[in-house]
Amino acid sequence: MGFVEGRNVAIEYRWADSHFDRMPAMAADLVSRNVAVILVGGSIAGVRAALGATRTIPIVFTTASDPVASGLVESLNRPGGNATGVTVMAAELASKKVELLREIVPTARTIALLVNPNNPTMIEAESPGVRSTVNRLGLEMIVLNARTESEIESSFVSAAHAGAAGVYIGSDAFLVGQREQIAALGMRYRVATMSPTRDGVVAGGLMSYGPDQADMYRQAGVYIGRILKGEKPADLPVLQPTKFELVINLNAARMLGLVIPQTLHAFATELIE
Repeated sequence: MGFVEGRNVAIEYRWADSHFDRMPAMAADLVSRNVAVILVGGSIAGVRAALGATRTIPIVFTTASDPVASGLVESLNRPGGNATGVTVMAAELASKKVELLREIVPTARTIALLVNPNNPTMIEAESPGVRSTVNRLGLEMIVLNARTESEIESSFVSAAHAGAAGVYIGSDAFLVGQREQIAALGMRYRVATMSPTRDGVVAGGLMSYGPDQADMYRQAGVYIGRILKGEKPADLPVLQPTKFELVINLNAARMLGLVIPQTLHAFATELIE
């Protein structure tokens, strides 16, 4: 979009490290610095914190929640306020992810859903889609809550005791950050993992399905450039990702004794050895 960091634009970075309670102070700090636009990545809590700090500075978000249902914008086509961005609509992806998990583990009878109770917005967004698909496929579902490393480990112990063949990892920043621990536990307890992002598969998890993260942020970057050139977020429709990727870790599949169907071989965007 013609902007180069250090030449004609400066970027102030703030990281909450999965501590949602830090976001209001960080948003207020950025507003006090009179920034031109605020990008909020990943968390609906961060968008709400930014909106709580300003109703005039433009906000561009990337989120897996429904921004209309969450009250961030008036509509997808006409956001109406000072916020717009890119939404994954995780609830719509949940069904496909459960189906893929069942296809790769056809003997599964029980699926576990691992969520962070500190992130209720994402639980509300994903759980209904997971549950309805599990019911449609005639499976059982258990919900596992984890907000610490020790709770993640105890959740996998519970999944193994319940006979879960697969664990669906919720789209949560803390859980994404613990991807290496989750991948290792999946191997230890011999359960297939469906990660929310490709990073979880690179770390050793079995598979992931979702939007191309780089493409999402590229779309957000285009909007930031347009806003810096004078356009208003109220006039920029909320976008949805244009690229989705299925990533499968073949080594993890072998260690779990799973055979990847040829249909998934053909459908996969990337196969990791």
